[in-house]
Amino acid sequence: MGEGDDDLVARVAQADHDACRQLVDRHLGRVVGFATRVLGDPDEAEDVAQEVFARVWTHARTWAPGRARFSTWLFRVALNLCRDRLARRRDVPFEDGFDPADPGASVAARLEDAEMSRLVTRAVDTLPERQRTALALCHFQGLGNVEAAAVMDVSVEALESLLARARRTLRERLRSLAPELLAGGRQP
Repeated sequence: MGEGDDDLVARVAQADHDACRQLVDRHLGRVVGFATRVLGDPDEAEDVAQEVFARVWTHARTWAPGRARFSTWLFRVALNLCRDRLARRRDVPFEDGFDPADPGASVAARLEDAEMSRLVTRAVDTLPERQRTALALCHFQGLGNVEAAAVMDVSVEALESLLARARRTLRERLRSLAPELLAGGRQP
């Protein structure tokens, strides 16, 4: 796997471009994916990711290994930048997300999957920002509750509460829109 994040950040602090490229290669996909889930706009998410890594470059000297994982700090910066963007566009609706089609599926199955994806994306996009962020961190980025809580600067219990409310709201909203989505799952 090579050097750890802390070692790479120390090299970035010494203006090492190769170390910065390694951090970008290692974390860019997850940062863009997270920002896309929070913002609902892949283009804006890429802009956020660029700003995140610009901050890595400019603030590497202040990094203190051991206080938190580098990835936790990275997602925290991304979350703050996303919140800034959301605050600027409070009344603008989110665009539908895009899921690549399964090349082995029939056209009808792909259309059905695309419609289901749109329904879920719309339902997630209507969640309050903190619930949407908790879902993005835990379910889409794969962070554990402890790390996600640290990114959001809330207790683990508060994060779990946000996740529970988000799941409950999604079940309620999707029950009437897409009952087949919930058919195999537990009904509240």
